[in-house]
Amino acid sequence: MIDFIAPVAAWFAAIIETIGIATITLFALYALYNAATRMLKKEESESVYQELRQSLGRGILLGLELLIASDIIYTVAVELTFETIGVLAIVVLIRTFLSLTLEVEMSGKWPWQNNK
Repeated sequence: MIDFIAPVAAWFAAIIETIGIATITLFALYALYNAATRMLKKEESESVYQELRQSLGRGILLGLELLIASDIIYTVAVELTFETIGVLAIVVLIRTFLSLTLEVEMSGKWPWQNNK
């Protein structure tokens, strides 16, 4: 049974990682397209810029969550050693820090602050 789980988990991790990369790429392309069309319509550049940053931030956050999920699946199910757990911990810390700073950048407040 264990011989079956590792290749399947590696396959699912690769699929989720691909979806994470595609998510970031598609959000970036959509945000750039949307910003370009709005600029051609002569909309206010400050609002276009803010929406571009919001869209890019949302895409990166969602993509990072998927990439973290794929790393966890791969490490736990395929290559569970102290070294890979340490690398996973560092990667998750870095990606969590990036997610947190992107959230603060997009919303202007810490995620645990009230929406008031």
